[in-house]
Amino acid sequence: MQELYETQMTQQIHSLWLMASPADEAMLASLVGALSQRFGTPPFTPHLTLQGDTTMPPAELARAAEAAAGTVAAFAEPVALIEGGETFFRSFYARFAVSPSLAALKRTLDPEGLGSFMPHVSLLYGPVEPVAKAAAIAEVNAQFAGRHIRFERIGVVTSGQDIPIAEWRVVASVPLRAA
Repeated sequence: MQELYETQMTQQIHSLWLMASPADEAMLASLVGALSQRFGTPPFTPHLTLQGDTTMPPAELARAAEAAAGTVAAFAEPVALIEGGETFFRSFYARFAVSPSLAALKRTLDPEGLGSFMPHVSLLYGPVEPVAKAAAIAEVNAQFAGRHIRFERIGVVTSGQDIPIAEWRVVASVPLRAA
C-alpha cells in the first residue's frame, strides 16, 4: 500500500512558480479576487510560471529551485503591459520583458522552454465577454503604468492543467538570494 501511495505521489503534476513579495502578492491577489468576482471566474494564487506541468517529484523540484534561487537575487520587474488572450490560462495578464534575471531562472529550471518564454502573471483565467474584458484590461493597464513587481521566491506547487484550480497548493517555497 505504501508503495502505491508513493507511486501516486510521484506521478502528481507540479510546477515551479516565481512568486512576488508579500506586499505585491497581496495586491495581485486582491486584483485577481476582484476580477474573479466581476467576471465569475475561478480565483487563484498570482504567480509567474517558470516551469509548468512536470511529473518531477517535489523534492527534486525543490532541489532545482534551491540551486536556481542561489544564483539570482530578489529583483523587481516593471510590468510591460496588461494584455488579454484567448487561451484559458492567458485570458488576462501582466506581461514582463525577458530580463536577465528571468532568463537566468528559466534557463536553469526549464532550458527547453526558454525560446518560447513569455513571462507573465495571469490576473484572470477563462473566457469572458470580450468587450467587458477589453474595458477591464484598459482599467488595469492604467493602474499598472510604471509599476514594478518584486519577485522574492520560487514555489514548488501541486498544479497543472488537469488539476482543479481550487486544489493547487504550494508545497515548498525557496527564497531567492538576498539582494
